[in-house]
Amino acid sequence: MREETTTVHSGLHPERHQGAVNPPVFHASTILSQTVEEMRRRRKDWLLDHPGTYYGRFGTPTTKALEEAIATLEGGHRSVVYPSGLAACAGALLAFLSAGDHLLMSDAVYGPTRNFAKGFLRRFGVSTTFFDPLAGSSIEALIKSETRVVYLESPGSLTFEVSDVPAIAECAHRRGITVIADNTWATPLYFKPFAHGLDVSVQAATKYIVGHSDAMLGVVTCTKDAWLKLKTSTYELGQTSGPDDVYLGQRGLRTLAVRLKQH
Repeated sequence: MREETTTVHSGLHPERHQGAVNPPVFHASTILSQTVEEMRRRRKDWLLDHPGTYYGRFGTPTTKALEEAIATLEGGHRSVVYPSGLAACAGALLAFLSAGDHLLMSDAVYGPTRNFAKGFLRRFGVSTTFFDPLAGSSIEALIKSETRVVYLESPGSLTFEVSDVPAIAECAHRRGITVIADNTWATPLYFKPFAHGLDVSVQAATKYIVGHSDAMLGVVTCTKDAWLKLKTSTYELGQTSGPDDVYLGQRGLRTLAVRLKQH
């Protein structure tokens, strides 16, 4: 299918919702089971990323429809939604960093992400070096033995530098470093993060995906190898998004291709 078609149809499963084209909005926290065995099966399905609902904080059919759609568009393994773009940026970093680690971050990242690195991460023992977004393979000179993550944003936020993502990813992967990029500006329609060597892709879905300035939302997509760390950290932090905002994200996504052309 063409990208426009994928954008319209990804994540939809009418057969699961009595034929409804768009997944209904599920307002749910506690999910009841008729037996202990059913409860255990629900939990196992959640652990194995199977369809189904175990507890509202871990996602409902509304949540999972949007996550599936974004993962399909980005070409990743799985996605997880967050309550804002900054929450997604912070969540992606926290999943792969620990006290004593070193972070390489593009000098052109979204301002609040930069502040998160200089403030929160610093307080918890993570050091950050900001690098020229046009560094390309010369980034290797900045890698330390304790470097665990390279964080990019391409195009750069507001200044719009375009990084040599494959060259940077190749340098990082030779040293076992996770590469994360904010893909908000390009969107998966104009840049395929995983085809260019990224491990994790972040989007402030508040912007182009929601598209109508009426909901806050973020989303992180990753490779299969990175998924367990991201999933575990996200749920340990208690990150979740309200079903109404997720629904607005789904609704906005369906016109993304049309709107981006006009933008």
